[in-house]
Amino acid sequence: MNSLIVSVVLFAVAVVATHHHEDNGPAYYKFEYGVEDPHTGDKKSQHEHAHGKEVNGGYTLKEADGTTRIVKYHAGPHSGFNAVVERVGHAQHPAHYGHGGHGGHGGHGGTSFVGVTHYGYGH
Repeated sequence: MNSLIVSVVLFAVAVVATHHHEDNGPAYYKFEYGVEDPHTGDKKSQHEHAHGKEVNGGYTLKEADGTTRIVKYHAGPHSGFNAVVERVGHAQHPAHYGHGGHGGHGGHGGTSFVGVTHYGYGH
């Protein structure tokens, strides 16, 4: 009986010892996508790729004011996350604002909140 127990234990140890866990490390990936909708004016794109523990990527976004935001980023275990944000173009606001009332209530056309404080008064 003791030899049977010893044989079972040795077999279990042999099975555990032969099981090899392979560490694949961080995965490599790469993706990109974009959207351009002429009906809504939505225009954006993103790309990113990782190699080992380093990630590089960026995105562009057409802002409502007509400018384009361009972001480029890098992340790694030693450098942390770093991003560079650039804004291209000149902000354009509607030339015709609402009439009659503060902030264009009851008027026609667009409303701009540039220069308006949280109390609703312009500077």
